[in-house]
Amino acid sequence: MSALGEGQLLATLWSLSFNGDRLSCVVYRTDGGMLLRVESADAVMITERFELQPRMLARAQALREALKRRGWVDSP
Repeated sequence: MSALGEGQLLATLWSLSFNGDRLSCVVYRTDGGMLLRVESADAVMITERFELQPRMLARAQALREALKRRGWVDSP
């Protein structure tokens, strides 16, 4: 779990890296429901409520593809 995250890590949807930096798109369970976060080792870039619906998964996938077009690559 991220140092900035609260709650239980449910899933990592994707991880990308670029010039030694790494971003992950993760889903956490909190008392208020689920949260989707795009985060690095020391910062959270995006946080939003998450529901397991096709449009939410498509949005996360679209962000991944946009980053890959800008040079980010899949991380193991």
